[in-house]
Amino acid sequence: MPKLPPLIHSLLDTDLYKFTMLQAILHQFPAAYGQYAFRCRNQPDYPLSQLYQEVEAQLDWLCQLQFTQPELAYLRSLRFIKSDFVDYLELFHLQRRFIRVECDGDALNIHIEGPLVQAMFFEIFVLAIVNELYFRRLDTPQVREEGQRRLDEKIATLLRFEAEESAQQRFPLLISDFGTRRRFSREWQQQVVEQLNAALPKVFRGTSNVWLAWKLGITPIGTMAHEFFQAFQALGVRLRDFQNAALEAWVQEYRGDLGIALTDVVCMDAFLADFDLYFAKLFDGLRHDSGDPTEWADKAIAHYRKLRIDPATKMLTFSDGLSVDKALELHRRYSPHIQVSFGIGTHFTNDMGLEPLQIVLKLVSCNGQPVAKLSDSPGKTMCSDQTFLAYLRQVFKVAQPD
Repeated sequence: MPKLPPLIHSLLDTDLYKFTMLQAILHQFPAAYGQYAFRCRNQPDYPLSQLYQEVEAQLDWLCQLQFTQPELAYLRSLRFIKSDFVDYLELFHLQRRFIRVECDGDALNIHIEGPLVQAMFFEIFVLAIVNELYFRRLDTPQVREEGQRRLDEKIATLLRFEAEESAQQRFPLLISDFGTRRRFSREWQQQVVEQLNAALPKVFRGTSNVWLAWKLGITPIGTMAHEFFQAFQALGVRLRDFQNAALEAWVQEYRGDLGIALTDVVCMDAFLADFDLYFAKLFDGLRHDSGDPTEWADKAIAHYRKLRIDPATKMLTFSDGLSVDKALELHRRYSPHIQVSFGIGTHFTNDMGLEPLQIVLKLVSCNGQPVAKLSDSPGKTMCSDQTFLAYLRQVFKVAQPD
């Protein structure tokens, strides 16, 4: 097979929350050290181990990239990105020694270990590379035609909603692209975002992909991911206090910007137990990423009302495996009560008639201690230390799933 050109052309070709989390870690915990593990949750059409040599070559290319001056100028223009962080990025490039790839039978194992200010920046690039390499072998003109047909259908559905129902809704429909990590290809993601932005200027609010936001002049979207909260399980606070510590660190870093908090690192009930009046007033809203979205939203609205906060002043962002139809269903149900927005990933950037890969690259330890995510969806729980997982469940009173 001929050698492929680089699939990642810019260090901006990642999700915004990688920059926002990296800035907070650099300022507050620059010596933190982490380990990440790769997992494929479904059965691929062919063994991922066949991609080994190509992944290695793409990582070699990735670790040669540095930020250009125009890219740094763009980052500096974002209100919440601080000047000293951009100065750091001017010297930054990913270090190849912190990531290794191995074959384990048919499986592909990818391990990242190093300072968090390096290790956490690999994730989106690696997932995008594996996805694009995998789907290149399945790509045909018919697949592209089917992807375009499905995209046209989504746009038509959203245009009908805009024409027939939007005026009846209390709050506008807001949809963003969250599809970098699971995209069919970089070129296809760009095509999808360009078409959505052109056809739906009132509905499409932006993309998590910083390079696309820069190139297309649209809003970059994102705040934090699970790894930010997980790291605080090993950053010197009592385990019971890690959510409070993570939320407070975010508040101190961003002082009112980037105010959507992720809720499902130790399930919604445990999160709300820590999300008191102080945090509920400081944060603009919450993001759903696992479990039943209606149960989650009902709990969020009830929590705001219990704290005597008008839910209409807050926002719920849904981002778990959404389709356009599911987003519209949730919008109709909740927009009479609270502002809502939707981050749609695979359904936008890899809906081609082929089964998408369910691949993840998760933080499994920090500073030599295990960390975990106790998701509201049991299949999303990932931890390398079952003893720690049991302890985490005990501390937060989370039942073992059946």
